[in-house]
Amino acid sequence: MRLDKFLKVSRVIKRRTVANEACDAGRVSVNGKVAKASAEVKVGDRIDIQFGNREVALEVLDIQETTKKDEAKELFRYI
Repeated sequence: MRLDKFLKVSRVIKRRTVANEACDAGRVSVNGKVAKASAEVKVGDRIDIQFGNREVALEVLDIQETTKKDEAKELFRYI
């Protein structure tokens, strides 16, 4: 699954366009490498995101095309 779509489906970032802009600005990295929005995300990958002066690290646990709001938390875990 594309990185920007995963961030939207998992509700880490609210909209896909915002996720796309964060990737283009170099604020998102996958497994320690700065990633484009089109980068493929797999189960077990580590995603680091810069939100202003705060950094969020998470691990991908599952990948789904769509999910309900309550189930979105089960797609990743914070590190």
